[in-house]
Amino acid sequence: MRRYVFLLAALLVGVGARAQVGTTLKEGAKATAEKAQEIGDEAKAAVSSEPAKSADKAKAKMHRAKASYHAKKAAEAAKEIPK
Repeated sequence: MRRYVFLLAALLVGVGARAQVGTTLKEGAKATAEKAQEIGDEAKAAVSSEPAKSADKAKAKMHRAKASYHAKKAAEAAKEIPK
């Protein structure tokens, strides 16, 4: 009986750790994607004419905010991973 309880407890801890790692990886990937879009929009703004330049700068600012949000979520999820 004790063996089954121990096995069940170990299984639950493993599943929880795996879920946190998945969240960390997912949020990290989102942050990286947003950062890449930000860089692309900034590069596009650097070579475009004035009306399009303003729009691209605004898009880059939005992507920067999203990347920051996802990076913070990934860091929070990484802290939750049991050691």
